[in-house]
Amino acid sequence: MLRRSVLILAVLAFAALPAMAQTSFDINKQSLLTDIVNRKKLVVGMELKYPPFESTDAKGQPVGLDVELARLAAKDLGVELEIKDMEWTGLIPALQTGKIDLIISGITGTLERSKTITFTSPYFTTGLCALLSAKRAPDVTKVDELNDPKRIIAVKTGTTSDLLAAKRFPKATINRYKDESACVQEVVNGRADAFIYDQLSIAKHAKEYPGATKAILTPFTYEPFCIAMHKGDFDLWNWFEMFVTLRKADGTLDDLRKQFVEPLLH
Repeated sequence: MLRRSVLILAVLAFAALPAMAQTSFDINKQSLLTDIVNRKKLVVGMELKYPPFESTDAKGQPVGLDVELARLAAKDLGVELEIKDMEWTGLIPALQTGKIDLIISGITGTLERSKTITFTSPYFTTGLCALLSAKRAPDVTKVDELNDPKRIIAVKTGTTSDLLAAKRFPKATINRYKDESACVQEVVNGRADAFIYDQLSIAKHAKEYPGATKAILTPFTYEPFCIAMHKGDFDLWNWFEMFVTLRKADGTLDDLRKQFVEPLLH
């Protein structure tokens, strides 16, 4: 009787296998990763105004570290790449509504953003620094000195500098602008004491306007740039997490940094 019972249980378990396998397959079919592979296209959102990560060349073609990273991902997936250029503040809404598959646009992974979107591990790390006005802030040597009622700080709307400014500099006046170039011009023309942004951009602008500006290039925050995607898709996240891990291990990310980033720091 015992052998018979065991045999019956084994038959029932075997009979259940196709159903279990089918359930697993159905979950996989619902993944955006499967959709990307089937349609043979990866759609990546960027704001092409952020060199050296993403911008356009003289012919209007996308160039930069993030552009090359997106191209590598599309190549590894065996699909073509479509880059959608849009304003920074529209990237996360576009991701959430399915207009784009990913954001690869120098977006910083934060705990607050992680409530609504998913991030991979960082593919690049930097930190916030300050571009100072030679006219308005010649005496400023530390970022904490900007926390003063007489100081005016320019930030780009929706960036981590925007999110941090009011908390880090509560006594200062915070002016928000849609474009990075507008923030820089506020400092250059002496209408703002400082522009808070990432280290590379601040270094670049300081070189562009050596007489009108100076820079504090020691980062005062930690900014991990990550690939962002819609929440709840484990297969998609797992693939891109492995993509970042492997490209870091094989030296690809170091090569991209040397190609696009290091020339700005020298």
